[in-house]
Amino acid sequence: MSPAERFARLPDLLAADTDLRRRGGWLTADCRIDIGAEPFYLTLREGALADLARGPHLLRSVAFSISGTEEAWQRHWQPIPEPGWHDIFALTKRGAASMQGDLRPLLQNLQYFKDLLALPRRLAEAA
Repeated sequence: MSPAERFARLPDLLAADTDLRRRGGWLTADCRIDIGAEPFYLTLREGALADLARGPHLLRSVAFSISGTEEAWQRHWQPIPEPGWHDIFALTKRGAASMQGDLRPLLQNLQYFKDLLALPRRLAEAA
């Protein structure tokens, strides 16, 4: 399963995690997560994923974006990631990811976003 295919399963993963949805109960934001060259647009409403749009959408407004290489996400989603691949800030520090835009919603809900972006770890690695 490619990293983009794993990330496309995010709606089901978040729907199954009632605790994470509860912790994001005050969060409403639009953001973009790039898995390699493939963008995903997330519409978060009160901690739930109202929409996940895959692929380019010209002129779509988002508060912030996080872009990472396919390798970065693949290594980040290992069941127990190696040091330097375990966290979105570690990915940026090593140059495998970047963040742009108004980072306030990200930083105000940092643990929610860290846990949200780690959800694909729960998927079994394809053989």
